[in-house]
Amino acid sequence: MEEFDWVGSEEHFVDQPDLWKMQKMTIGRFGGNSSAGQTKNEDACLAWANPEEDWELALIMDAHDTAESAEVVMEQFLAHQEEIRSFLSMDVSFEFFQSLEALLLRIFRQKDFLATCREIQGETACLIAIRKGKHLYWFSVGDCLLYLFHPEFAAMGQYQLNQRHFYEWIGRNNSFAQAVPSFSSGLHELRQGGNRILLATDGLTECPGEPYADPVDIYNELEGLSQQEGLQILLETVQQQGVRDSVTLVTWTVDVAEKPLYASNQQTVTKEGSWDAE
Repeated sequence: MEEFDWVGSEEHFVDQPDLWKMQKMTIGRFGGNSSAGQTKNEDACLAWANPEEDWELALIMDAHDTAESAEVVMEQFLAHQEEIRSFLSMDVSFEFFQSLEALLLRIFRQKDFLATCREIQGETACLIAIRKGKHLYWFSVGDCLLYLFHPEFAAMGQYQLNQRHFYEWIGRNNSFAQAVPSFSSGLHELRQGGNRILLATDGLTECPGEPYADPVDIYNELEGLSQQEGLQILLETVQQQGVRDSVTLVTWTVDVAEKPLYASNQQTVTKEGSWDAE
């Protein structure tokens, strides 16, 4: 079992791109440029990988006003880590993913957690991605980004999985404190071969000059590179472009042996590219 967690209030990485390599996953952090006015980092991320049970989980957050909201969400998630990990050890099925979403909703709607949130300053976006078997599930509150890169998806012009949603947060003003919470989720089949998963806070796309506003530019930048090489280039580029906002990235590659679903009259769609597992 591999694990990593960090909140920007612990170490801000302003003017200092940083890479953290796990066996399966790679994390990239950059706190923004002080020359652009940045003085703090309110992002956060968590990464777990269990090769024996064939799953990975990544969580990223982009807070505002203060990092308090990211801190309390991280504390809440870690308080339930044994329950989450035990659940992820179960066999995969559609009912598994339905129950997984119910578990996440229960965690974020606990009365004690909502009461704690009311006492803090600021709110955070939160994106969770979980790969189990040949499927990728995501649970998103707010405007963090999830990409899935594979030559077959690229041939169809598909690179980004989730839609950014504004006016959704966890914190003092809380989507889960409403009678009906506002969030999005999804479940997607991975393709045969290497699938590169990337989570990003929006500093990556809202950088001056917008080098990565179009997901195809991220795909082209990363194509053929290792996880570390790819994240290093992304972080160096936004640093050189003078980004003020912090940028947090989590990536890993999943190799799928099983043939996926095609239309009955469809031949295999291919596009040059390589996303080898590392």
